[in-house]
Amino acid sequence: MEPERCHAMASSRQHGASGAIQLWQDGEAIPCSCGIMPAQPPPVLFEAVCTPPRSLDARGMRIVAGLILLASAMIGLLFLALGAWPVLGFTGLEAALVLGLMALHRRWSLRSVEILLLTEDRLTIRRTDFQGRREEVQVDPYWARLRLEERPGRVALLVLRQRDHAVEIGKLLGDEQKRDLAGALGEALRRWRDPIFDNPQLQDAGVSSDRTAG
Repeated sequence: MEPERCHAMASSRQHGASGAIQLWQDGEAIPCSCGIMPAQPPPVLFEAVCTPPRSLDARGMRIVAGLILLASAMIGLLFLALGAWPVLGFTGLEAALVLGLMALHRRWSLRSVEILLLTEDRLTIRRTDFQGRREEVQVDPYWARLRLEERPGRVALLVLRQRDHAVEIGKLLGDEQKRDLAGALGEALRRWRDPIFDNPQLQDAGVSSDRTAG
């Protein structure tokens, strides 16, 4: 008689948050304490999400579109009353052009995003442009140096340098937002390089040693 063997079928069933596996033997389910532990993502020490300026939400866009159409209709009726009816076509075309550009700008701004993630072993920069194209750059936090380069009359340039490689970050931000990002990310990188260990046991041991020495 062949020894009994426990094997997982190709149609193994997973259930529950713990990812347990149901094993089968000779067509019958058998108990099994094994399970799949989900891979834990590395802890995020710093995260920044950069988006372009969005002054209007969907409701604001509808209000502005209504005002533009109303103004265009009033101008068209005025010229129609004066007998200049060909102007109606131009006013309608202008209104359609303005609304189309506003909708296109909003669509592009909703797609564009830049995410900075600092974990225990890397600094990741993920970008998505207005066309939906994605780019990811990884930098070693130990060698990363952040620099804010002033440009008279223009928005400052925020550059992340790693040895002979430089990456511009915060392209979607204004000058004030770039300075805020530079301060927050710079502080996070300093803490990563020089961590502060807040261990009460070590503190108590240090106090006890000071008392003994005294």
